[in-house]
Amino acid sequence: MLIGDMQEWVDSFVSFDDRFLERIAAAWPACLAVLPEQPEEDDITINLVDHLTKDVVVRRLCHWVEYQFEPFGLATDGSKYSKGIIDIAVLFDWERERYLAYECKRLNVINGGSRSSLATLYVTQGMMRFLTEQYAEQLPVGCMLGYVLDGDVPFAKARLASVIRSHPPLAVIDGPTPLASIDTVERFQTRHTRPAGLEIELRHALFSYPSMTATIG
Repeated sequence: MLIGDMQEWVDSFVSFDDRFLERIAAAWPACLAVLPEQPEEDDITINLVDHLTKDVVVRRLCHWVEYQFEPFGLATDGSKYSKGIIDIAVLFDWERERYLAYECKRLNVINGGSRSSLATLYVTQGMMRFLTEQYAEQLPVGCMLGYVLDGDVPFAKARLASVIRSHPPLAVIDGPTPLASIDTVERFQTRHTRPAGLEIELRHALFSYPSMTATIG
């Protein structure tokens, strides 16, 4: 639950995301150096979180970085239940309902010599979880990390933009709008109206797998 001016919270989350992505970019080469050429999503995320929790800058920025964080829902009888599992959640204090969620998805996966963009899964099993408030309930900002496994970030961005614009349940009111890159990380943002009428800003960052440079048509 957020108390106070909502725009101040938006500004705080956005500012944190900028700084947090700088630390992810710094950890990215070392993280991927221990992984195979076609790593699974969880393998990337586990190693990434391991690096981040040891980062002295990250430790100053927040209370904790949690892998597979389970936000609680409130049942009609007053009991709590799990709403699912968020890949990465940043906690700023002991308040479990106040966090910044990072949902992670692979993009441009190579299988049998052909490329699958997986942009549709990024939208339907990633972004939509913020729209339904399965993730980031009553929170104004959420984040997506795209692991671009063939290094072709322009292709990944183009496919994502196409799917985002053609998926009505996303209720897009603005975007995709480019954001300033951080290191080599391409970024953009989208804004959406949730069913209850509240808006949410989703911030997207696309990380290129550096060992994969070949483009498959």
